[in-house]
Amino acid sequence: VEDEAVDKNIFKDCSKIAFYRRQKQRLSKQSTYRALLDSVTAGKESTRFQIINEAAKHMAQKGAEEPDKQGQVIQDVSNVAPKTDFEDPLEQTQCSACLQVFTGDNTSDSFSKDAGISLSTSMKLISCSGDTGSLLLANGKGDLKCRITANPFKIDLVSEEEVVMSINSLGQLYFEQLQIPPKQSRATKENEEATSDDTTQENQEELGLWEEKFRNFVDVKDNGTIKIGVKQNSVTILVPAGPASIGLDFSLHGFEHVYGIPQHAESHQLKNTSDGDAYRLYNLDVYGYKIHDKMGIYGSVPYLLAHKLGRTLGIFWLNASETLVEINTEPTVKYALTQMGPVAAKQKVRSQTDVHWMSESGIIDVFLLTGPTPSDIFKQYSYLTGTQAMPPLFSLGYHQCRWNYEDEHDVKAVDAGFDEHDIPYDVMWLDIEHTEGKRYFTWDKKRFPNPKRMQELLRSKKRKLVVISDPHIKIDPDYSVYAKAKEQGFFVRNHEGGDFEGVCWPGLSSYLDFTSPKVREWYSSLFAFSVYQGSTDILYIWNDMNEPSVFRGPELTMQKNAIHHGNWEHRELHNIYGFYQQMATAEGLIQRSKGKERPFVLTRSFFAGSQKYGAVWTGDNTAEWSYLKISIPMLLTLSVTGISFCGADVGGFIGNPEAELLVRWYQAGAYQPFFRGHATKNTKRREPWLFGEEHTRLIQEAIRERYTLLPYWYSLFYSAHVASQPVMRPLWVEFPDELETFGMEDEYMLGSALLVHPVTEPKATVVDVFLPGSNEVWYDSKTFAHWEGACTVKIPVALDTIPVFQRGGSVVPIKTTIGRSTGCMTDSPYGLWVALSTKVFEKCYFYTSFSLLLYLVTVVAFEYVTGSAVGELYLDDGHSFQYLHQKQFLHRKFSFASGVLINSCADKRGHYPSKCVVEQILVLGLKKQPSSVTSHSPDGKAQPVAFTYCAKTSTLNLEKFSLNIGADWKVQIQSKSSCGSWLWWTWGGQFLTEVIPGCRFQFEQVPRHSLP
Repeated sequence: VEDEAVDKNIFKDCSKIAFYRRQKQRLSKQSTYRALLDSVTAGKESTRFQIINEAAKHMAQKGAEEPDKQGQVIQDVSNVAPKTDFEDPLEQTQCSACLQVFTGDNTSDSFSKDAGISLSTSMKLISCSGDTGSLLLANGKGDLKCRITANPFKIDLVSEEEVVMSINSLGQLYFEQLQIPPKQSRATKENEEATSDDTTQENQEELGLWEEKFRNFVDVKDNGTIKIGVKQNSVTILVPAGPASIGLDFSLHGFEHVYGIPQHAESHQLKNTSDGDAYRLYNLDVYGYKIHDKMGIYGSVPYLLAHKLGRTLGIFWLNASETLVEINTEPTVKYALTQMGPVAAKQKVRSQTDVHWMSESGIIDVFLLTGPTPSDIFKQYSYLTGTQAMPPLFSLGYHQCRWNYEDEHDVKAVDAGFDEHDIPYDVMWLDIEHTEGKRYFTWDKKRFPNPKRMQELLRSKKRKLVVISDPHIKIDPDYSVYAKAKEQGFFVRNHEGGDFEGVCWPGLSSYLDFTSPKVREWYSSLFAFSVYQGSTDILYIWNDMNEPSVFRGPELTMQKNAIHHGNWEHRELHNIYGFYQQMATAEGLIQRSKGKERPFVLTRSFFAGSQKYGAVWTGDNTAEWSYLKISIPMLLTLSVTGISFCGADVGGFIGNPEAELLVRWYQAGAYQPFFRGHATKNTKRREPWLFGEEHTRLIQEAIRERYTLLPYWYSLFYSAHVASQPVMRPLWVEFPDELETFGMEDEYMLGSALLVHPVTEPKATVVDVFLPGSNEVWYDSKTFAHWEGACTVKIPVALDTIPVFQRGGSVVPIKTTIGRSTGCMTDSPYGLWVALSTKVFEKCYFYTSFSLLLYLVTVVAFEYVTGSAVGELYLDDGHSFQYLHQKQFLHRKFSFASGVLINSCADKRGHYPSKCVVEQILVLGLKKQPSSVTSHSPDGKAQPVAFTYCAKTSTLNLEKFSLNIGADWKVQIQSKSSCGSWLWWTWGGQFLTEVIPGCRFQFEQVPRHSLP
């Protein structure tokens, strides 16, 4: 909402959510579910049994289906027809659930776009014992087992004989069965039936069984067309079917650190909720959201990760309705009373984290990801939801946005300002004011009379344009988009069956029903050049307000009993609404290019799988230091839940940042995946050159650093695309065996090579940087100073300092020349930053003379062959799908060992001609000055390479050469220095392995008199 800080009274906390109150009240009682093991049937693809609610005596079928070829275990609970005469609405058993388990076998690097899964027969029933009341299933290897306990019903997931997860061990399995209310007709009071003894009318209202009140809104729970026919006066009527919430608990044994379930303005490591609200997953338009709060904001990914030494697990709760997650962690050490008396004795017990999921509706559809490594988890999750879409290269550059750039002249002036101040950028953005009265797919004819000419100006500099397109459509019969959607019945319907109407930017609006395939297909067609007048192939799209935002609706969103395609209530799919709009938008951009060009779509609302269609940002943040700081854990959480292409508005959307804050935010944003400056319309203009010459220079440097590293960024996104690895990574992902990293959120890794610690405090002069890895060495990217890992170092920082460290053993590709945009850098040269590991080997050359049983040995020279390093570069045309369909790409591997840097092919399937050359190589950590450096081209020719060596920083800079980036070649570094002569006397020459173990030796017999 414009110019209004978040008012939490507009939004619910847990105490105001009826299904939460019902579940908490009911779950204070003992679990009533048990499994009937005498009902077990083993089929080709499943082992099935039934569970029963002892309190209600209603049956639900439970199935434990078999894993797919990658080791997936599926358990299914099928629906049973609801009974209309059930009296107690809180004792229900109608349920449908699916539990699926992925093992560490799911480690293929193949790209899976869709979340489809096949079944196989590798899961076998091992034993079923009625006497012990247990059922055991195991995969073919026997290293993964599911042990089902009958009474009370519980499932243990056992890996390598260790129980790593228990399901329903706390007895929080919960199903609400669809039913009729005690009042079959609210309109006819004389036909009311008496309520049950234990559910008074007051209780029904308090628990929100069929109606839930919040502020001035009443949510009538009709559950769409899932209604129950009741004969009344010989007439069958449809009545509200009531509540349908579900819940289940998971106990993670040995785990203290859990992450995920975005989006919240909270720490990366999830906190205990025992003393406050649960984490809420409910997409809402929260302008200026409060930080360190568990309230739901713009997006939801119901996916949680847990990590401990030796294992990572994941729980994907596939449910798009409103969801709450409670977390309770018991530490590794706690106190217990001894038998000797009331004296507290410290006892070491296994830590445990309990996770309780509660959703308003839907089925229990859960995927358990068993890792065991973080990398395995990321791949397993991508099999379900897809990997990050490969972005067009321009979208990794800098984006300039504002609500709003006023007209074509304003756009031209801002564009020229970047050139004047030598600041690269790639994309100009236009907010809602560019349209005719907020009618999307139109242009304000006064402000933007010639949008194609404006776009051609940008094209001449190889830049792009992004415009906004929201889901609400202004109610105006003369607006063609509205008229056609109205005629086709493409809008969400209200409770009474008419088009849903709500207020948003254009005023009274209707909302497209993106859950309908026909609506998505039609919406996609609107992006055709012949339909979207004034658009060109350099125009891309921004989906905003798609939670959906409804200004006068409950919690500023759509009523839950609005009706979607298939007669589903909005409550069933609220969190996935924006996902479907982004899907349709991306498809529209692909279709307009006849399937040739990659789309770029930014969305505010998102769900699991949104990564397949574009980028996400953290919404309407505020120009305060605390929002800069919280952006890091927010982006880390998005990254580990599959959404790598994420960012925060640089400078803060709301308010006016001071110059220091703006500089620090640009420095942070330059090292985050999506890099956009944005501001609301009532703020002061904040283009980079408006804060004084010195601050302009610092912002320019930060943006230019981004462009220098574009080859590395693009390669990381390719890895995210094909191998599911996050671009921006918390330290625990790269260092999973270091406890110190598990809770860190003020620094992070970009890929595996760069560690970034943004400065997020005002007037900072020093920052404490933790450098992980006891066997690692880290190099300051600017000063080239180096430190051993597993320590915290104090780094002095001035306003021009961005603490970035390159990991020893890595090779980072860069661009040595910066253009005005990414498109202007297509053929510009590459450079390589080679940071050497700590593994240093010495070649020693020994000259010997034989005299009886003695060796006289002189060491005449040492050749220092430095540690190793590896890295990769991915390269394609940067915009099309030819990399996928025609294998038009280059994937190169750089490896350094024994003084030789080799460029070789990493994927022989790819072919892409490139004119680009490597013209500079910087080697960090070289201990001795080389005597010579030579390059060896594919034809075998050797050429000397000019170099400079700095002994103070141990750096070697190779320059003034030209090697094609796509060809096989090597560069050899030779380094020799005289060390005088040493005399060694020993028996039998055994000193060779005892004195200098691990060295390689070259022996030559020489006359005794030749020794110096």
